Amino acid sequence: MDGISTTRRVLRRLGSFSFVGTVAFLVDIGLFNLLVATVLDDNPISAKIVSVIVATTISWLGSRYLTFRRTRGRSVRAETILFALTNLVGLGIATGCLFVSHYLLGFTSQFADNVSGNIIGVLLGNVFRYFAYRYVVFTEPKGNTGSPEHDDAELSR
Repeated sequence: MDGISTTRRVLRRLGSFSFVGTVAFLVDIGLFNLLVATVLDDNPISAKIVSVIVATTISWLGSRYLTFRRTRGRSVRAETILFALTNLVGLGIATGCLFVSHYLLGFTSQFADNVSGNIIGVLLGNVFRYFAYRYVVFTEPKGNTGSPEHDDAELSR
């Protein structure tokens, strides 16, 4: 019975993470394409940085108040710093994929930029982010004597 409830808890967290991530992803892609089509048409890297910053803000709010709301054991300041650092690594992953595709491999079309930065880069960045959020950023308070899945038990109430 406990295995079933653990599976449900993990699936709930992944579903919530996916929902928040989808919203942030749509903002990221939409803003990236808007910027590339208008004011940053000759600089896809800057457009990606701006779109990721806006999407990251949305992701922080969703992660803090929805996905990991039961495991917030750090101060808002410490959590925000760790979240920002985690997302800088995620940004590095996405822009790294875009850089390799655009500048090293010579795939310079907007389609190629979207595939490398918004599909491959975001996918790899999100795998990293999920584990970083779960095990580094949004952790149990130090004084909690419950199991690491305490937050999951709270979700089922």
